Amino acid sequence: RRSREVNWSDDFESGSRAAAASGITTVGNMSFPESDETIAEGIARDVAEAQSLSIVDFFMHPVLLRPTENNLESIVPLHEAGHTSLKFFMSYGNFDRKLPDFLEAMKIVRDAGGIALIHCEDAAIMACCCDALRKLGKTDPKYYPAARPVFAEVVSTHRAVSFAEATGCPVYVVHLASARALLACQDGRSRGLPVYVETRPLYLHLTADRHAAPDGAKYAGAPPLREKSDMDALWAGLQFGSIDTLASDHAPWSLQDKLDPAFDATNLRQGVADLATGLPMLFSAGVRTGRLSLERFVAVTSANPAKLFGLYPRKGAIAVGSDADLVVWNEDETRVIDGSKMHSRCDYSPYDGFEVTGWPKWTLSRGDVIVEDGRILGAPGRGCLVSRGRHQMI
Repeated sequence: RRSREVNWSDDFESGSRAAAASGITTVGNMSFPESDETIAEGIARDVAEAQSLSIVDFFMHPVLLRPTENNLESIVPLHEAGHTSLKFFMSYGNFDRKLPDFLEAMKIVRDAGGIALIHCEDAAIMACCCDALRKLGKTDPKYYPAARPVFAEVVSTHRAVSFAEATGCPVYVVHLASARALLACQDGRSRGLPVYVETRPLYLHLTADRHAAPDGAKYAGAPPLREKSDMDALWAGLQFGSIDTLASDHAPWSLQDKLDPAFDATNLRQGVADLATGLPMLFSAGVRTGRLSLERFVAVTSANPAKLFGLYPRKGAIAVGSDADLVVWNEDETRVIDGSKMHSRCDYSPYDGFEVTGWPKWTLSRGDVIVEDGRILGAPGRGCLVSRGRHQMI
């Protein structure tokens, strides 16, 4: 997720190195337009950078921040060019003021054969909670979960399901964090609605008590970490199919930036580096423990996202005519995570000190060995833009 306006630690070179080393052969970038760009211009800028730097193949998710006439008119040409998705945020203050335009965007995406990615947290509820915390003087980072409470996620998830029902557009709920939000998605799916669910590693391995630590700000994501009961519900969702994918939501801040005292519970910098650890941790805590079958591991990390985002069967399959993207796993190799020594330029990991068993031995991209025993063999710029087709149901 590159931007001139955000000081990320990674670019496409270092980010794709981290991805390749952890067994990821294709990355999907959230392409945020700058304040002076249309969504089409933002895509063009990110594609150019990725083509010169990325080690693995890549595609772009256009991010709709401002549903202007120009941006709405860009959606169909972008889909025709192979960018068959659109992301927007219910957590941003302008969302409800522009809701008719966002719903119109969803109708355009539906007709173009794409899928809408929606960040589900309610902006008005969070503003109310943040105001209350400020008045009470409770702005220490330990209060971060109270600034973005679970009911802000739940009400937005119910709305996202209703948007799918109203527009007929497939909806992909990004980085779902709570059991109650998952129930909202299950309700929609039980009625045949095209609602798909993603979670991310933070919510599978860490709980809200981390925010109370002196350095608790380093764990801040959006939504915040939840309770052990939520973690258990997410693992069950991965196991039994009510959660479709695991994704990184890679947002690599330096530790100094994450712990910047100028920020408090109401505005912490959100996101962590997760490309280098997501798949090995899922294998270690899921497959090796029996909480996740090997088939489900492959489905939620490869086949399902390939289908949902119009990449299948070029990606997400081992078949004649598919790209030879393969990972050979060493299921017995154990490493202790140290984010300062991994391929991402982020100088820490939220999982520092975790012992993880099961890491890639070889990563192949289009038949080329690009990683061997953690050593990067692929050159920057070898990655290709993958033109996507229509969204496919799973």
